[in-house]
Amino acid sequence: MHTLEKNVVTRPYGRFFLPGPTEVHPVVLGAQARPMMGHRGAEAQAFMKDIHRRLGDVFMTTRPVFVSTSSATGLMEAAVRNAGRGRILSLVNGAFSQRFADIGKACGFDVETLDVVWGEAHDPDVVRSRVAEGSYDAVTLVHSETSTGVLNDVAALSAAIRETPDTLVLVDSVTGFGAAEVRPDDWGVDFLLTGSQKAFALPPGLSFGVASERMMVRAAEAPRRGYYFDLEFFAKNHAKDQATTTPAISVLYSLDVQLDRMLAEGMEARWARHRRMAERSWAWVEEMNGRGLDLQVMAPEGYRSPAVTAVVTPEGLTGPDVTSRVAERGWVVGGGYGKLKQTSFRIGHMGDHTEDELDGLLDVLTEVLT
Repeated sequence: MHTLEKNVVTRPYGRFFLPGPTEVHPVVLGAQARPMMGHRGAEAQAFMKDIHRRLGDVFMTTRPVFVSTSSATGLMEAAVRNAGRGRILSLVNGAFSQRFADIGKACGFDVETLDVVWGEAHDPDVVRSRVAEGSYDAVTLVHSETSTGVLNDVAALSAAIRETPDTLVLVDSVTGFGAAEVRPDDWGVDFLLTGSQKAFALPPGLSFGVASERMMVRAAEAPRRGYYFDLEFFAKNHAKDQATTTPAISVLYSLDVQLDRMLAEGMEARWARHRRMAERSWAWVEEMNGRGLDLQVMAPEGYRSPAVTAVVTPEGLTGPDVTSRVAERGWVVGGGYGKLKQTSFRIGHMGDHTEDELDGLLDVLTEVLT
């Protein structure tokens, strides 16, 4: 008992700006204390029916929204297993788009990559030409690349890919959904996935996926879709308002509360709040430059994520320097990811954070950097 008490985190709410997992509102976190219920039977069906209805509203889709007890990486695997037959093209512009490619390879597919420099976005014209030249079952891409803070134009990329009719569009919107505009039906996305612990502002443990009719037709024939991530299995259970396998019931209780909060705010308003926080972060970088500190936003203007800003540090100042100095003051920001660890840090301005909370963090960053 003494050891557990010693390790309890007592940081005040509103100081946790990791780009995932993100801060969870106490009301949402507290919902997990509800008693367990069986995940089969009338009580669970009524609960899941209401969850499914509201998920459709927040995802702006008429398609079923599948709920998986897994990280979003699990649904990345589901995407390639259910869409792939032989060849996949992965658009790579950071660590997590590279992960999508690696998952396809691990599942036995012939994966080619279309790479751009980390910190840049993909050009729909280049993608259109590459897809037309190949014979790809699917294209994987990341909406909001968490490692660099780059936002790909999913609507334009999807339209370019779909000019080759038999190629499916698979989108990781892990830090995109809930922070940036996402309309899977209107944009022609065949599979869109996200996780609970990012802009959804939930505890880790759930992921969500929306599959088009084209994706479900492909899944019915997919030779390597497996068992746990079989989308036909998800669809059959969704139709009965049941979980596919034993779900993370406590996190579902938090989801129940958070869906009401998200719908009360409104998705357009939620997107706008994230945009304001992102713009405030970018403006702060410019303010620091005005003070003689050579910081840079890694993502180019016009392609910046409203969920996370990756900041490039000047020579002589490392990402770990920044994160440790901030931590000494009781706040948390993200370090650079992968090969960017030493040269950048990341601000996760997503979920239920407010502009006032962000201003508090930016004041702390100003203090430690000047």
